[in-house]
Amino acid sequence: MYRLSQETPEDRWEVEALYDLCFAPGRTALSSYRLREGVPPVARLCLVARDPDGVLAGAIRFWPVRVGRAEALLLGPVAVHPTRQGEGLGGLLMHEGMMRAAEDRWPRILLVGDAPYYSRFGFAKLEGVEMPPPTNPDRVLGVGDWAGVRGKVKRWAR
Repeated sequence: MYRLSQETPEDRWEVEALYDLCFAPGRTALSSYRLREGVPPVARLCLVARDPDGVLAGAIRFWPVRVGRAEALLLGPVAVHPTRQGEGLGGLLMHEGMMRAAEDRWPRILLVGDAPYYSRFGFAKLEGVEMPPPTNPDRVLGVGDWAGVRGKVKRWAR
């Protein structure tokens, strides 16, 4: 029913409008946005979902970050249009994005979110991983190989 494709520059304004619709005003003031400033997202992992008429129904983005010296992906935002929620589209975007991340050999993914929702994708609370304040540490979740990875989450720099 939905067609998933890599987000293109032409999709940007629609994706941003979807994020504005789905998230509270001031979303760009969140600490996770400081980690994204000046850093391009991982293009192959940024997906849009369109219905058969070409209407944007959902989107997901992934950003490279560092945790201590380790590389990781910061997942988010992921959003589904309010009229399309409850159809499994968020899960479809999550699964496809995570599958592509695994294919590209990203060893770990983190996000800030609700554990009861994201646990079904394998995410669990991370110990010793510090998002910039003011982030609730109980909402810092990860999936993948986090053994021995500790420290502050920082902007990507090669």
